[in-house]
Amino acid sequence: MATFEKVFGTKKPIIAMVHLGALPGAPLYDADAGIDGILEAARADLEALQAAGVDAVMFGNENDRPYEFDVDKASLATMAAVIGRLRDDITVPFGVNVLWDPMSTIALAAATGAAFCREIFTGTYASDMGPWTPDAGAAMRYRDRLHRSDCLMLYNVSAEFADSLDRRPLADRARSAVFSSIPDAVLVSGAITGEAARMEDLEAVKAALPHTPVLANTGVKHDTVADVLALADGCVVGSSLKVDGDTWNAVDPDRAKDFMDRAKAAR
Repeated sequence: MATFEKVFGTKKPIIAMVHLGALPGAPLYDADAGIDGILEAARADLEALQAAGVDAVMFGNENDRPYEFDVDKASLATMAAVIGRLRDDITVPFGVNVLWDPMSTIALAAATGAAFCREIFTGTYASDMGPWTPDAGAAMRYRDRLHRSDCLMLYNVSAEFADSLDRRPLADRARSAVFSSIPDAVLVSGAITGEAARMEDLEAVKAALPHTPVLANTGVKHDTVADVLALADGCVVGSSLKVDGDTWNAVDPDRAKDFMDRAKAAR
């Protein structure tokens, strides 16, 4: 817990998503706007989020649908280029997530100097993308080979767009993952991006892991953030901060500021 709080500079951090536009190699990539379009949209979102007072940001490729387990090298290179060009503008700790590719996530974190990374690192799932069995051991060893043992690994233990084939209760799976696979924090998600994790799941996982940071990973809203922070050690938020609360829209500065005002009052 101490290392987690040192990285984020606060208890119960709010980690805000910078959803990059669809990247080269993805079907939804806008070739007319090009990489400069991705960069400027990300810059605008980053500036709005930092002005709102978020504690950290995380860069992700949520627009690269349909999702893959082995991400296109052009997409990964573009993420690194965009983050690199934004580095001088980033004033808070930042992390990365390359959906749904743990090894690319680790590589991107190492290349960009990210303070943390998020992925599905443990478990076996039936998913929209097919059978899904990541390898936490390989991912953590790769991180260490790249001399980034300081990069926090945030394990999402309830995968979106998927159902766990492990029939143990979520709290038991989370407790087991902490024992076997030594994450720096555990994340609890809803069924899809923007859908809330069940409060009873958050409560059960936190009860099972009193000494490990447990964060809500999806679907935290303005009217639920106080309740979430009463149970969890922070949250990741994206959709709620966007225009009309729509995942695919740009960040709305007023919504972001209102969310952070409520979060700060609650913690």
